[in-house]
Amino acid sequence: MKTTKLIWYALYATVLIAFSLVGCEEVDIYKIDAPSDLQAKIDSIAAAKASVDTGDTTFLNIATAIVGAEDNSAAWWTAFSDYFAVPTNQLLHLEFINNGTGVNNWNNWNLAVANEVADRDGEGYAEYFVLRADAFGWGNEDFDLGLVSQNYPDTDGDDDIWNDFRTTMQGAHVTLEIDHSATGFVFVTATAVGTNGTELVMTYNHPVSATDDINAFLICDGSHFLMKEAYLLPSKVTAIEDYDPVTLTVTGAPESVEIGNENFWGSAVASVTFADGATVEVDSADLSFTVVPDMTTVGEKTVLVAYSKTKLGAYTQAVSAYYTLDVNNVASSLEITSMPDITEYFFFTSDPIVFNTKGMEVTATYVDGSTGVLPIGNLEISTISATEGTQNVEVSYVGASGTVTTTVPITLTKGTAQVGATDFSTAWWTAFSEDFNVASGATRTLTMYTYSNGLNNWHSPSTILRKADLTEYAVVRMDNFGWGDGYGTATLANDWNFDIFGANISGSKVVITVTNHGDNTADIRYDVTYATGETHFQEYAGITVDSSDLNCALVIEGAYLVLVD
Repeated sequence: MKTTKLIWYALYATVLIAFSLVGCEEVDIYKIDAPSDLQAKIDSIAAAKASVDTGDTTFLNIATAIVGAEDNSAAWWTAFSDYFAVPTNQLLHLEFINNGTGVNNWNNWNLAVANEVADRDGEGYAEYFVLRADAFGWGNEDFDLGLVSQNYPDTDGDDDIWNDFRTTMQGAHVTLEIDHSATGFVFVTATAVGTNGTELVMTYNHPVSATDDINAFLICDGSHFLMKEAYLLPSKVTAIEDYDPVTLTVTGAPESVEIGNENFWGSAVASVTFADGATVEVDSADLSFTVVPDMTTVGEKTVLVAYSKTKLGAYTQAVSAYYTLDVNNVASSLEITSMPDITEYFFFTSDPIVFNTKGMEVTATYVDGSTGVLPIGNLEISTISATEGTQNVEVSYVGASGTVTTTVPITLTKGTAQVGATDFSTAWWTAFSEDFNVASGATRTLTMYTYSNGLNNWHSPSTILRKADLTEYAVVRMDNFGWGDGYGTATLANDWNFDIFGANISGSKVVITVTNHGDNTADIRYDVTYATGETHFQEYAGITVDSSDLNCALVIEGAYLVLVD
């Protein structure tokens, strides 16, 4: 009985001390270092108090001391800290202890910065961005992941910063500074100091309202936070350097438009380069068209475009650019005046095949009897159905007054296998052929047709030499490049014209010959015939292998190949 009374007296005294702290030192109640069994009482005291203004510093009430379940079971977007409003020209300082599962990079703190509507379910609520502790994030149209910078070190020297990051973040003391500058930007600096002494720093900046409040809050995702303190300070950024536009460029503007169509801009994109070297796309609504073409008469027209804002949006001396387009008469018919380079396609899957227009010329006859070559970009072209035999690809011109159509005859032949997707979406090291054994002293020949998006030279077949257990000797590309333990002994030779290499990959017949010399060396040779008939080769001689255990396989990226032999 006496022991029980002593415990109650001790608890009473402790709570009394807590209340006395409220009366004597108002700032201290926002620094949460209390034992967990007293946390609820201190929370209720803090919730009852208003924010404390001590001059330049305004200490904010923290109503919830522990955010998220302490077993880190809180799923994404289910547990949140308080909203913290940040007026313009103020800096929000948050401190907390971070804890997470340690399994994934994102099982740590997440910061949301939203507009002035402090209610995630409220009308008009919108986020500027969400920033994760692992230097990743997303947001509105102004979000730029390239502006997120970090100094995360590789402390154990294994070339992997993320295993060190996950270790450091467990129990780390995190300081977030969310600086709402009157310049219309928010600057975030996140500093985490791990229990191991490692300091991680991440920064980001983002355009926000220069006049309305912004709101910041933390989000759990397999994590929880012990809030320490929150206060507002005057902004550190009262001015930001502005830059004038230097050049304006226009890409993707239509080359020709049918008379009667007033849309001379089409799908064009305008980009401005500023004095600091930064280049950004600008909205066409911010452009002025100082020379507007007459779209009611036939002929070549000039469009003069101007942009007159600084990087921060202030009006300044304009920069300009121009482009030309043809206003054509109404088309009455189309004719294929030059056939495309590829008229025979090889296929294996049932997916539609992308028609390659390279080499094709389409001429329109207009209602007044005149003719003109149409830009390929002004045409609509159907895909090819994966059906063996002959079929017609439909080519159409959609004008202001109607549509005219012609066709291109092509032939389809079915192959024996395919590697890669017909829409060119295959990423590197995701699509492989079967393994082909190359016996000691033997040669293996693989014949295929390759179809490519033509964007890069390496969007073409690569060859892997490896053991039966998939241990690699070497990987070599068609464009004179490779790697691997056995690659260092290879001698390379080719006769490529790299100026036209990428543009000519699609439709090429490629014969790959792998020779196992039986002396623990192997050769790989590419013999390539473009769709135009032009021929080239690529050779790798003397790759080091184990001749008693040699297989080859094909891998592709941004392209697909159809094996025929």
